[in-house]
Amino acid sequence: MAKSTRSKWKRAMRAEKRKKNAPKELARLKKILGMDRSGDINMNAVEEIATVVPSEKLQQKPAAEEDKASTMDMDKKMNKKTFLNEHGQYPLWMHPRQRKKIKHQLKMKGKSKRPKGLAW
Repeated sequence: MAKSTRSKWKRAMRAEKRKKNAPKELARLKKILGMDRSGDINMNAVEEIATVVPSEKLQQKPAAEEDKASTMDMDKKMNKKTFLNEHGQYPLWMHPRQRKKIKHQLKMKGKSKRPKGLAW
């Protein structure tokens, strides 16, 4: 569908519209941020809306946070091979087809294949 003449025309017109509206959008964004008159943002207005943290503080990570990041709660509760939790349930995000496939693999893992040839 993306190669039709109509879609090419629509895409070209959207690009023209973006070019036309870009200066207006930039002026509007600057006005919202408070940069329209001066070249700098008024930090007092920003501090009312959000908490301002220095960049040095963001770059430093305490040792306790690094340990928490390496181990997740999910790792403790769910088996990585079978995806089963401690109650024997699969996660909600898993597709039923994928569950069925894993169940089949676990079932077949214990069984050995019959040798080829005659059965007698």
